[in-house]
Amino acid sequence: MTTTPLTDAQRVVVTGLGATTPLGGDVPSTWSAMLAGRSGVKVLTEEWVDALPVHIAAPAAVDPSEQLERVEVKRNDRSGQFALIAAREAWAHAGTPDIDGDRLGVVIATGIGGVLTLLANYDLLVQKGPRRVHPLAIPMLMPNSAAAHVGLDLGARAGIHTPVSACASGAEAVAYAVDMIRSGRADVVVAGGTEAAIHPLNLSAFAQMQALSTRNDEPERASRPYDKGRDGFVLGEGAGLVVVESMEHARARGATMYAEIAGSGITSDAHHIAAPDPVGRGATRAMQFALKAADLTPADVVHINAHATSTPTGDVAEARAIAGVLGEHAAGACISATKSMTGHLLGAAGAIETIATVLALYERKAPPTVNLDDPDDDVKLDIVRGEPRTLPDGPLAALNNSFGFGGHNVALAVRSVDQ
Repeated sequence: MTTTPLTDAQRVVVTGLGATTPLGGDVPSTWSAMLAGRSGVKVLTEEWVDALPVHIAAPAAVDPSEQLERVEVKRNDRSGQFALIAAREAWAHAGTPDIDGDRLGVVIATGIGGVLTLLANYDLLVQKGPRRVHPLAIPMLMPNSAAAHVGLDLGARAGIHTPVSACASGAEAVAYAVDMIRSGRADVVVAGGTEAAIHPLNLSAFAQMQALSTRNDEPERASRPYDKGRDGFVLGEGAGLVVVESMEHARARGATMYAEIAGSGITSDAHHIAAPDPVGRGATRAMQFALKAADLTPADVVHINAHATSTPTGDVAEARAIAGVLGEHAAGACISATKSMTGHLLGAAGAIETIATVLALYERKAPPTVNLDDPDDDVKLDIVRGEPRTLPDGPLAALNNSFGFGGHNVALAVRSVDQ
């Protein structure tokens, strides 16, 4: 496969990572837990849980109130709080770049937005009247709130954006950030996703769809991608953000480059509002487009962080798509399904899994998939189980897959970088 080589001004590298997840309040604790195969799924303790069929979720390991000023908590929906925490970590990790705000962008996606603020203020309206509604309810609940607050915090003026494509949102945000840099709109972009939707209405709605696991008696074993006993995903919350910039810009300021976002593929299924295409046509095309954009072949791929939510149909459809794309080279790519530990963070999932993919290449360690005791007969892939898998020496390439309700498909091609 040959394409016109990208210049260093067009190549986009990751120079900073930030996250707050069910596994930890920052990237180091989250990554350490992933490698150790620890689950962040718990039995919820709120009073309303007993009335629901699902009693488990994957809440953030560290509450935002422990990491933000009180006024920041009061003026941001929980999803916005997570985004601020992750953005500040990513920015510091990138070395606090000295950049003109006109050349700095923000792309923070979400699947649902400020739904906790929306529902809480509706309850106030009904129970106590309109004068008790929070005066900042609208700026807190709007889907672009997190991006706007991070943009204000960092002084970003090259544009702030909020892709909303269900569970593919976080990965789409990273792809959009790459486009911003390649088009010349920005030199540096903070990108990723955030979500905070652990609420009785959301849990009830997903449960009515039969999308959630009801393994209430074994929360840490509930999310089990590719296992014959899987019965649905586990709802999680948190945020993941990366700092991306042109390789030219990163080298000029002496930044550490953790990986390159070498290409992306974005497609749609036109099949069903919630169910995936059973043979994974859209997912297949997304991965193929990402590889082509990155000038990679299936033989180059050594690792894939799969979408793998632990749903009966979704896992098999993606596995078929991966096997079809890699063909005879499927045995050379090991698969990690990190939602087995984090649960499913909806619009933040693809961003957190981008971080996991970047770190897998940078540290040459692929995290394990936990709870895979009895693999599905239709999943004919090399799944990392038990212990982390050491990746080979030399140049490495990986894919990060994210798919969402509505038939959204996003694949990111990630490549290791020589400093």
